[in-house]
Amino acid sequence: MSENSSTNNNQTKTGECELIHTRIFEAPRELVFEAWTNPDYLDKWWGPSGFTNSFHKFDMQPGGTWEFTMHSPDGTDFSNKIIFIEIDKPERIVLNHVSSPKYQITALFEELGHNTRLTWRQTFESERIFNNVKIFAESGNEQNLDRLEAQLVKMQPLL
Repeated sequence: MSENSSTNNNQTKTGECELIHTRIFEAPRELVFEAWTNPDYLDKWWGPSGFTNSFHKFDMQPGGTWEFTMHSPDGTDFSNKIIFIEIDKPERIVLNHVSSPKYQITALFEELGHNTRLTWRQTFESERIFNNVKIFAESGNEQNLDRLEAQLVKMQPLL
C-alpha cells in the first residue's frame, strides 16, 4: 500500500439534508469493513482530526447500541449514542445517531479489485439540523476518512 492509500477522486456532495462522501482506498473491502466494525480499530480513527474516543458500549448487531464519548482537542466532551439498523458484511452498514444532532449514516463498501470504494451517506433529521451541521460536518467527515486511511495503512500487515 502506498503512503497515500486513497485515490485522488474523493468526492463530497451535498443533497437535500444529506452529505455524501466517496473515497477509494487501496485496501481490500474486507479490511475496510473490519476497520468500521472492530472497536479496537474504530476508536483510533472515528472523528475529526485531533479527537479521541472513549467507548462505553459497542453491540454491533441490528438493534444494538454503540455509546461513546468523543473528546475534542480543546477538552470538550461529546456524548454519542448510535443504534445499528443494518449490517450486511462486507457491503453495507446503516446506523442511526440518536443523540443530537440526529442523523443516519449509510456506509457502502464496493469492491474494486484490490481497492474499495466507500460511499458514506449522512442524512439529517431536518433541514434545520442539516444547515447547522453541514458547515463543520463536511470537513469533519473528510478528516474522519483521512484518519480511516491512516488506520488502513497500519492494518495492512494483517493481510
